[in-house]
Amino acid sequence: MLGKIEELQLIARCAAFDDHRAFARLVDEYSPGLRRFIFNQTLGDAALTDDIAQETFIKAYISIRSFKGMARFSTWIYTIACRLLADHRRRIHEEHPDRLPDQPATDTPSGFTEELRHDINVALGELSEKERTAILLFYLQDRPIKEIVRIMEIPEGSVKALLSRARTKMAKTINDYDR
Repeated sequence: MLGKIEELQLIARCAAFDDHRAFARLVDEYSPGLRRFIFNQTLGDAALTDDIAQETFIKAYISIRSFKGMARFSTWIYTIACRLLADHRRRIHEEHPDRLPDQPATDTPSGFTEELRHDINVALGELSEKERTAILLFYLQDRPIKEIVRIMEIPEGSVKALLSRARTKMAKTINDYDR
């Protein structure tokens, strides 16, 4: 894991010298977690995950000089990814206003039983985009609430409310589904 100093050094090399190797190091560091987050946000659409992850890093590279260092680089790229996901959903809704929401993913991290995987995927599929984002950032990515506030660009109370609502919805969905 990169320390804050090493991260800032890599970013400075990218911004000042257009250092592709420094940016590749940042991509190597943050790509797995970001891809897992996007994969869960797209409910298991691997192709869309690839596209959005790639577009996220391209936007980050192009805009690296605007990175102010007020938050970690990971917070910044998750914010970019959230905006790209929202743009994608908006485009889909505009092109197909009568389209049903995406179906839950069939693949989740290893270590879960098949039944639990299925239950979690069904429950995630029942959440709104914002609820799913908050839950995935908090539980899957282990992001603190203050960082989720920066990523989602909403007040802390809203993040806490989203987490609470999402947990309640997920529990209800899983309980209803098990009956």
